[in-house]
Amino acid sequence: MRRSFCLWVLPFVALLAGCAEPPHKEMNQAQGALDAARAAGAEQYAAAEFAAAVNALAQSEQAVTQNDFRLALNLAIDSRTRAQHAATTAVENRAKARGDAERVLAEAHAAITQARTRLADPAQNKLPRRTIADATGALDAIEKTMQEARAALQANEYPRVMELTAGVSRQIPGILATLEKTASTPAPRKRG
Repeated sequence: MRRSFCLWVLPFVALLAGCAEPPHKEMNQAQGALDAARAAGAEQYAAAEFAAAVNALAQSEQAVTQNDFRLALNLAIDSRTRAQHAATTAVENRAKARGDAERVLAEAHAAITQARTRLADPAQNKLPRRTIADATGALDAIEKTMQEARAALQANEYPRVMELTAGVSRQIPGILATLEKTASTPAPRKRG
């Protein structure tokens, strides 16, 4: 009977003993998970999860100063779990952001090619020179923006790519519409 009592009480004593000192091991693991999440880009691509993990670790440190080691342990474990989730989410969101940026760049490149082809069409020679010059100048400016967007992609600045290409996707249809409208407008007759 005494032996069964010891077997029953021993786990509780071990649990209490484990909470008798600060959970340094778990807090260090949480900090390591936060560092890994930061390296994965969690501050940008999983900001809410990362902030929750940082907050949980800060609360754990505060619980240690108040000698509430059980709460500190729970918060350190929560921080580690949240940081690991933030790292996973960041990797997924970063890959999606890169895919979106590459797709938008490809679509913009196709639209620019279409506009340049339209300008090179011999039928466009009937358009006023000013219309052709304006369209060519606008496309040249768009090409410069596209160079900046490609550089941002190489630098893994995916939000910047989206920002730069957003204007491009609006400008090119406008250029094409202007060319179409001008081409369909009859030329004024010369009086003689």
